Amino acid sequence: MSKILAFTRFSLKDLIVTTGPAALAVAAACVLAYKLVDPMPPRTVTLSTGQENSAYEVIGKKYAQALAKHGITVKLLPSEGSLDNLQRLNSGNADIAFVQSGSTSEDEAERRGLTSIGSLFTEPVWLFMRDKVKANELKQLKGLKLNLGPEGSGVPRLFRQVLEANGVTPADFTASALENTPATVELLEGRIDGLVFSSAPDAPLVQMLLMTPGIKLFDFTQAEAYTRRLPFLSHVVLPRGIVDLGRDLPPHDVHLIAPTATLVARDDLHPALEDLFVQAAAQIHGGAGWFQHQGQFPSPSYTEIPVAREAARFYKDGPPLLQRYMNFWLANFFERMWVLVVALGALILPLSKVLPPLYVWRIRSRVFRWYGQLRAVEQTLADAPPEQRDAVHAQQLAHLNDIEDKVNQMSIPLSFADELYGLRSHINMVRQRIAE
Repeated sequence: MSKILAFTRFSLKDLIVTTGPAALAVAAACVLAYKLVDPMPPRTVTLSTGQENSAYEVIGKKYAQALAKHGITVKLLPSEGSLDNLQRLNSGNADIAFVQSGSTSEDEAERRGLTSIGSLFTEPVWLFMRDKVKANELKQLKGLKLNLGPEGSGVPRLFRQVLEANGVTPADFTASALENTPATVELLEGRIDGLVFSSAPDAPLVQMLLMTPGIKLFDFTQAEAYTRRLPFLSHVVLPRGIVDLGRDLPPHDVHLIAPTATLVARDDLHPALEDLFVQAAAQIHGGAGWFQHQGQFPSPSYTEIPVAREAARFYKDGPPLLQRYMNFWLANFFERMWVLVVALGALILPLSKVLPPLYVWRIRSRVFRWYGQLRAVEQTLADAPPEQRDAVHAQQLAHLNDIEDKVNQMSIPLSFADELYGLRSHINMVRQRIAE
């Protein structure tokens, strides 16, 4: 039974020897493709946000909640603001951060390896002052005490540009660099005349100051002119009564200048995480607001930083097809492993045509090598001198019997049995010639 099975089963040894190198090549290609596509993103990502009670801090928590649904932990790092976030991105201390438009340039962003996930919302420049301060134009700020915020926020740099356009220099007023929360306390206590910061309207400090008696919001009546002088700014209007319709707050339309908040990432951030962040941005910022229409944000516009490839694909085609029908991890794996499928196809298709003939040749070579032995026996008989012919014949006959004995012990698949029986008949034919 063991011999029958030996003749009927596949020759595993020959199959391994034949396909082994090819299998190793395919495995190496799979490993290389897996490394290249890097289908599994890290489970933790660092997001640099902003100051305490700022819109960046509030929105950062929303992103953490959105990505937590997919098993991604977002580590939130408080910061002084936009410039501080840029420094963290450049140093590698943050993977992604909120950055204000106008904080950098396109050339600088490309040189630093930064990409935009998209513009998220406009964050107006809020200049809150005490009611007793009589200033309707920025040039009337001379001699006042103003808090411009810490340098890392980017607001001091922006507001100085605005003041310079009005002929106001830093020497014309007293500037402090407190963070927003302590600066608000100073304003309410009357120790400063005004404070300026840039934030979304839903920031807690903005909401509180808009409804605080004795505090007024500066009206940038020349807002449209500022947008022409400083292209990274846009002109927005705070409509009358939008804060509180019953109390008619504000009592009139207020014109504001506004940079745009952008979600900026390092170019080595995993593409799957870029995709998750832009989808989260669509959920968080896609609605209508005080200064935006439904679906206006997130947007690839309003930013000087090049848009990331995954984000650009989202803005063009929407969420990936597979993620609409299966969970993030499984969909991401299948979407990114198409490179592996291509690599396998490029190897398996030609190998499927080469390996079967190699297997057949290896099996037949085990039979054909004995034909070399038979040819050697015949050549020895032909070259034997007449006086030694009897001895040579006896010697070669013994050699022939040894060949036949080894051939009878040879195991080959049943589909090649005709080769084996042909060899045995040829051995018998040579034996008959010796006998004759």
